[in-house]
Order: sequence, then structure tokens, then C-alpha cells
Amino acid sequence: MADGSFLDLLDELFGPVGGVTRKRMFGGHGLFRDGLMVALVADDTLYLKVDDGNRADFEAEGSAPFSYGTKDGARTITSYWRAPERLYDEPETFAAFAEGAFAAARRGAVKKKAGGTVRPRRARSPSAAP
Repeated sequence: MADGSFLDLLDELFGPVGGVTRKRMFGGHGLFRDGLMVALVADDTLYLKVDDGNRADFEAEGSAPFSYGTKDGARTITSYWRAPERLYDEPETFAAFAEGAFAAARRGAVKKKAGGTVRPRRARSPSAAP
């Protein structure tokens, strides 16, 4: 579980970009802005939401996605990537990465909503002729 001082630091860093709320989950914390999960904290490490819109920024930093092992021995890779260490000392750059994570979360929510509103039609069996 994340150390309180690390979470306090994150509260301070996220403050200028609208702040976040925390929810305990997955043995760590989910960080939410406007109801969207924008980051997760596991073992005092921050992972920010990533998609095609901001992945290059993380790749350029040599970052990697959060992953975890499942009961069957498989490895699951998430869409949350490790925040570069330098961001903790560079509030303006942190803010840019945080905004990118929020934009990725919004895009993901739009995709999910669009996918959820389209319901497959059931095939109707032809009616029997009288």
C-alpha cells in the first residue's frame, strides 16, 4: 500500500491540474478526476493512464506499463504506465503528463460509452406462414 507521504506528494502535484480523489483498490490506490481513473499507485509507484494519444511520451522516457501476474500464471499488461521519476521534481512537466493521462481517460470513456450504446441485434426467426 502506498506510503501516506507519497500520496500527499501526489495530491500536491495533481492540485494545479484539478486535483484527484483516491480510492483504495488492487492493494494500492486508484486516482480519479471527474469520475475517471487517471492513475494508479502500487508499491509507492505512480502509473498514469496511457493510450495512442500519449504513449510516445512514455516510450521516449523509457517507461513501461504496469503489469501483474494472474492465478493461472499469465501476465496482464494494463494501460497505466510508470510515471518518469523526473516528474516529481518538475511540476510543469508533471502537469503536462497528468493532463495527457486525463485526456487518455476521457478518450477511453468515450470509446467505452460508444461501444456500450451499440447493442447487437438478435436475429429473428422467419415467421411461419399460415
